[in-house]
Formats: sequence, structure tokens, C-alpha cells
Amino acid sequence: MGTRPRTSAGEVRGASRLTRRRDVADLVAEARGGALRRTMGLTQLTLLSVGATLGTGIFVVLGQAVPEAGPAVVVSFVLAGITALFSALSYAELAGMIPGAGSSYSYAYATLGELVAWVCGWCLVLEYGVSVAAVAVGWGQYLNELLELTIGWTLPESLAAPPGAGGVLNIPAAAIVVLAMVVLLRGARESAVVNTIMVTVKVTALVLFCAVAFTAFRAGNFQPLFPLGMAGVSAGAASLFFSYIGFDAASTAGEEAKNPQRDLPRAILLSLGLITVLYCAVAIAAVGAMPWQKFAGTEATLSEVLVRSVGGGDLWPVLLSIGAVVATTSVVLAVQYGQTRILFSMARDGLVPPLFATVHPRTGVPRANTVIVSAFVTLLATLVPLGALADATSIGTLFAFALVNCAVLILRRRSPEAPRSFRVPLAPVTCVLGVLCCAYVMWGLGADTWIAFGLWMAVGFAIYALYGIKHSRLNRPAEQEEAVVWSR
Repeated sequence: MGTRPRTSAGEVRGASRLTRRRDVADLVAEARGGALRRTMGLTQLTLLSVGATLGTGIFVVLGQAVPEAGPAVVVSFVLAGITALFSALSYAELAGMIPGAGSSYSYAYATLGELVAWVCGWCLVLEYGVSVAAVAVGWGQYLNELLELTIGWTLPESLAAPPGAGGVLNIPAAAIVVLAMVVLLRGARESAVVNTIMVTVKVTALVLFCAVAFTAFRAGNFQPLFPLGMAGVSAGAASLFFSYIGFDAASTAGEEAKNPQRDLPRAILLSLGLITVLYCAVAIAAVGAMPWQKFAGTEATLSEVLVRSVGGGDLWPVLLSIGAVVATTSVVLAVQYGQTRILFSMARDGLVPPLFATVHPRTGVPRANTVIVSAFVTLLATLVPLGALADATSIGTLFAFALVNCAVLILRRRSPEAPRSFRVPLAPVTCVLGVLCCAYVMWGLGADTWIAFGLWMAVGFAIYALYGIKHSRLNRPAEQEEAVVWSR
């Protein structure tokens, strides 16, 4: 049974429903007494974030970024990593301070009020749910590539692509979402074990790529280092920023971490550091093995770099295609996990139906939540083309990142005495830079993305107005609040 939420000290009777807040102490107490099982240590939490971040992007992203930045694409990776670091530091402070399952949704609820928390949660539904569908579609493409390389056969286009992309149903995309659902239903511990294995495989694949590519390394490929100037470096960094999305996945596991105050900040920062080192190493190896001018006009997958520079026939394409399939699988698993935990928190607060907060007593998993989310994602992955899905994920992510940076500033002022296991260095400057970086990247998004975001938010506001505001736990006076059962 969960603890009863109180309104914060700043609230008074008759205050606007839209600005009412959850008390930080109550959020912490609720997380400690929650129904989810604490089974994850620092390693599992770090690999959860790595699993959600290190996916298909690195296997194809060089084809887009290298023509923009030239050999300085390595600098672009560093700049994109620093941009992500501003938000990662804020996530680390708040995850250690409020170790719940709601991630930035819970942080916004404690600082900016219920309406903004709902907006943040709804953005996270967009980020996590739609990105899982996009990655699942990409998984099907990698699977077909691997089948063609190994057995010379591929799935017919009618069964491997959605309507609008030459097919009828994308069966592989649906299959990987269902497979991830089966793993998640077994429990957080089992899911963490599977994720650890897959992350190990894809990190090994990237290390193998670097080792082989460095045998064909030519220092002259980096001269001049900035052929397209700093404008090219900035353009490359903007393209590469989205390769870092997912480092916040550990923050959704706050109620399943053994020592969340200590391990969550470490996991977020460790995962971002590991990912940045891998990205830079891959970029150095790739450009060192193949002149940057040859990346233009091609997808320039890592396997293509090795074939052009090292040779080896189909060996490297096969090995790296296996790595790509495994990488995509772990992203689907980790991000789908995060989606269910965010909806779990929103349901516990009464903003979405309580079914999403129902935990199975044997596995400790929100079973109905997991099945419903998986069904929704399967439908998207089966019927919607990859481009339309990928374009819809960016803006929700950046909006949530900006809110997290704002939340740190507000809590530093409102609750300076609250326990913090990690503090953002150089705040408030760091947090302000985080907000500005997110705003800058959002400003560069296309009109179609903003229109889609507006329509998504209109649907979200309608759901909040018709359901959330009425059923919110903070809408009930303390003397009338009913007991809430989290499991059955």
C-alpha cells in the first residue's frame, strides 16, 4: 500500500489545481515503500542506460555526420556529449534526491506543478513509446540485411514494411516488441540479465570494429581537421545529439535500485561517459580508415567502412549486422521498460487509470501496463513508416530535458536543505546552459515536427482535462482519500 501524498508546504486551500505539487519527502517515502522489487545494482543500472542509448545510431550515423563536419566529426561527438552532459548532471542530482520510477515526470511534479508534470509525462510517453516503435522498425531492416548476408534470402517486402513504405504489415518489428514484452514480464532481475548480455555483445562489436579499422589507419585522413569550419562541427553536433538520447533510462528504475541515492547518479554519468568514449573511438577509427570525402552519398555503415578499407568479403558485414541486431534489441527492451515505469508513476498519482499501477505479486512487474504498452507500440511499429516515427521523438525528449534543468534550479531555491547524494557542479550556470542547449536544438526542428507535437499535446490536454484533473490523488481532501492498493 502506498503512502498518502500530501500537498507541499507552499500550497493553500483553494490554490489552483493546475499548480499543486507533490511534496519531495512524500515522493521519497512513496518510492521506499513501493511495490516494485529492488533488484538492480550499479552495474545493472549503468547498462540499462547504455542499452537504451547505444543502438542503431552509431551503426549508421557517420554517413550523415561526417559529410557535415569532416574529420572534426570527433569534435562534434564531444560537443554533443557535452550538451547531453548538462542535462545528465541535472538528472543525476534529481535521481539521487527523488529516486522514484517517474523520472523527469516526478521531478516536474515536485517543482512546477501538476499540469507541467502531466505535460512532461505526456512528452515522455511520446519519447519512449514512439522511439521504441521506430527502433523496432529499424530492427526489422537490420534483420533482413543479416538474412541476406548469411542465407541469401529476405522476408518479402509486404511482410517486412508498413503501409506507405511498400508493404502491408511489418511483422519483424512486431515480433521484437512482443519478444521484449515476454522478457519484461518475467521480472526486472531477469530483464537486467538479458540486457547485460546484449550490451556486452554490442560493445564487443564496436570494440572489434575499432581494432580492425585501426589496422588501416592513416593519419593523413585527418588533415585538415576542420575542412568545413566550426559551422560544420556545430552542424555535426546537432545531428549527433540524438545519438545520446536514452542515458536517462536509469532514472526510471529508481524504485528497483538497491541503493538508488548512491547508484542512480553514478549510473547516469557512467553510462554517458562510456557512450561518449565509444562514439569518439568509433569515429576516429572510421575516419582514419576511410577518407571523409567517401562518406558522402552513402549510408557509410561501419561494415561498409571495413569492406572498403580492410576487405574481408562478407565477414565484417555479417559480424557487424549481428551487432546491430543485438544493439537494436537491447534498445527496445530498455526503452520499453522505461515507458512502463513512467506510466506506473502517473497511474499511482491518479493521472491515468489505476490499471497501469497494478503490480503482479509474484513477478513484481506492472503486468497489465507492460501488455498494454507493448500492444500500442506493436501497432505503431507494424503500421507506421520509420521516418514518421523517428521525427516524432526528438521534441518530446528535449522538452523533458529542459524541464529537468529547471527543476534543479527550483529545488535548489525552494528546498536547499533537502538531502542530495549528488550536486550539479557550477549550478546555476550548468543548468541554464542545459536549458539553452535544449532550446537551441528544438528551434532547429522542422515545422512538421512542431505540428505533430502540437497535435500530440492537444490530445494530452484533452485526456488530462477529462480524466487526470478529476482523478488526481491531490484532488481528494486528506480526510476523504481512499486507500490505494498497488498489487493484487
